Amino acid sequence: MKREILEARKDFAKRLRELRKKKKWTQMELANRAKIHVRHIQRLESLIKTSAIELDSIIKLAKAFKITPSDLLSSL
Repeated sequence: MKREILEARKDFAKRLRELRKKKKWTQMELANRAKIHVRHIQRLESLIKTSAIELDSIIKLAKAFKITPSDLLSSL
């Protein structure tokens, strides 16, 4: 994986964790709100999965946080 892609994934994982913790949500609560399996949240936050992050997931997460997808990706 290219260095800049790996860095972007790390930044996304950090942003996702920060937003979730700011809301004082567990990973399970975020998963329920975003209608995404909790294992997927865990993988996104810990970078276990090496494949690309799907646009559908970004949109669902942004809706759960009540922000735009652009705001979710602002750290990249």
